[in-house]
Amino acid sequence: MHPIETQNLPMSRSDIDTVRELLRSKPRPTGFAERRERLDAIGSISPVAGDIRLEPIRANGVPAEWSLSPGSDASRVLLFFHGGGYCSGSIVSHRGMVTETGRAAGARTLAVGYRLAPEHPFPAAIEDARAAYHFLLDQGIAPSKIAVAGDSAGGGLTLALLITLRDSGQPLPGCAWLVSPWVDLQMTGASLADKANVDPLISRSYLEELASAYLADTDPADPLVSPLHADLAGLPPLLVQVGSAETLLDDAVRIARRAGAADVRVRLEIWPDMIHAWHLWVAKLKDARRAIASAGAFIRAQLQWSSEMP
Repeated sequence: MHPIETQNLPMSRSDIDTVRELLRSKPRPTGFAERRERLDAIGSISPVAGDIRLEPIRANGVPAEWSLSPGSDASRVLLFFHGGGYCSGSIVSHRGMVTETGRAAGARTLAVGYRLAPEHPFPAAIEDARAAYHFLLDQGIAPSKIAVAGDSAGGGLTLALLITLRDSGQPLPGCAWLVSPWVDLQMTGASLADKANVDPLISRSYLEELASAYLADTDPADPLVSPLHADLAGLPPLLVQVGSAETLLDDAVRIARRAGAADVRVRLEIWPDMIHAWHLWVAKLKDARRAIASAGAFIRAQLQWSSEMP
């Protein structure tokens, strides 16, 4: 069994307080269309650097966007699924986070605009994720040179993709990176209550609304919507990053434990005082840049190691 490594890394309280004030100034609206606009606006506060090359494409019919930073290896790809509770989020909202992670990893990125609930409930997102992954294989990208990643719901979607690939005998990517992953749509984690007073973004009632929209008639214990209940054996190495000040802390801790118990190589980083998916504010938040640097180093090392395996 591989051990789970927990890293307590330096916090930057003044920076995160600035982000908290930003969130307080832009309260979440009730309608899904308005929520999507809000997340795009908040995410766009971290702009894309001028040296990043962007290219919108269709990945087997799914909207997607390539990014490439100078000096990156185009034969290695970070495939990214945005968060937003399966109901919001987009390529735009996560562009700053994704492109800077590509720079840190020395890889191209492919950000995926999968279909959203409630218009497109489960399993639409997984179908789009699978289509995007096979698009990379069709482009001649070796599975061992692909890292799959996502934040929040995108983290759960990442695991669902890995599970479906494994179960269907498809080649698995070299590694995966999960940021504040939402992996339990039954909402049984104790941190949903323990961290309710410090998390400015995610509450139980909000998650229940999102889960209802995404699940439709699906059982919330289904492993493809709640990977916490999945058999994780045989998955590639995982990096799980989560903030100490978020209600989904227990989702991250429990999925890392289950992966480690299934003999998956896993590293868990708990970042003090950080909130849900703090990487989104990479332009403002020092610990976002540090977390992205850590993820980039992990991806570089894993893709190098997996590509050298016989």
